[in-house]
Amino acid sequence: MSKITGKSEMIENVEFSPVDPSKVAERLRAVADQSVEQSKETFSKLSSDAETAQTVVKSTFEMARTTSNELLVRTLAALQANAEAGFTHLEALVAVKSPSEFLELQAAFLRKQIEDSDEHAKALQAWMLRASEDVSKPIKDAFEKAWEIRKAA
Repeated sequence: MSKITGKSEMIENVEFSPVDPSKVAERLRAVADQSVEQSKETFSKLSSDAETAQTVVKSTFEMARTTSNELLVRTLAALQANAEAGFTHLEALVAVKSPSEFLELQAAFLRKQIEDSDEHAKALQAWMLRASEDVSKPIKDAFEKAWEIRKAA
């Protein structure tokens, strides 16, 4: 007879079925094999995800490098055009014969500089918008792909 703790009744003639050690070993082996297989699958997925992330990061940095180089080239071109305009204006000022001609030349130069600056700013803004989309595209595509895979799972 055995007594269950916390209960006032007794259990009589409790029988336990005999345990077959070979079946226990088989079951443990099956569980271990299943665990190993799941671990392999998980590692394979993690490895694949890591490779995808590495590719995305590499692509993003490459695009950022290309974009920054192009930005530098555009900025240098604008600075060069501005310097050339300044020297041309200076040459024109040296040849001025009257104060009214000086003021007229100066006003035209300033108006042209403001127009050029406005054009450069608009072009740079449009280019930066396109560049930011280009740089973020690999990351955006990777997240969309991951989201679709997650939805399907």
